[in-house]
Amino acid sequence: MQKQDVIDFFDRCAPTWDADMVKNDEIIGKILDNAEVAEGQDILDVACGTGVLFPFYLERKVASVTGIDISHEMAKLAQQKHECHDNIQVICGDVEETRFGREFDSVMVYNAFPHFPEPERLIATLAAVTRTGGRLTVAHSASREQIDDHHKGPASKISNGLMYADELKAIFEPYFDVDVIISNDRMYQVAGTRREGEIHSHG
Repeated sequence: MQKQDVIDFFDRCAPTWDADMVKNDEIIGKILDNAEVAEGQDILDVACGTGVLFPFYLERKVASVTGIDISHEMAKLAQQKHECHDNIQVICGDVEETRFGREFDSVMVYNAFPHFPEPERLIATLAAVTRTGGRLTVAHSASREQIDDHHKGPASKISNGLMYADELKAIFEPYFDVDVIISNDRMYQVAGTRREGEIHSHG
């Protein structure tokens, strides 16, 4: 998988992304509950797309949302849709190469994890920007089997298979105490709290 292919694919998809999206508010609410997203937090939304989760964060009265997406067209739409909110910042960039200069209370990777070619590097990078006691979440609002089936089509070139939840847990464990592992016919989620200790990004 090449990152430029990922960029090109999502740039092409961006204009119709919101119209084609199937969104389940109940499952998103459960994902954010398990992630313990709450009032006053600073959120990093990784591969934020057009900002589908931004309104849900705002409903919970978070302090700030930083969205980042490697696709210029996705990031542009996310910015345009939410430019009236002073506490939302959207960055077009590669999260594995970006220096944020800060840590976040909650880091979310929603409906995007299979599009990162090096999962171990991604988790190490995100651990480095999650504050001690903060939470990292990888989640999908569909089952692992449904996600993999969806990616058999045009997205096959820019997607790894979604790993089993216990495999993802093992990648989390050097940095996080994992307390959420869900993989059923409705959703997929692994989340944990960052332990104390110095972490260096693999960037």
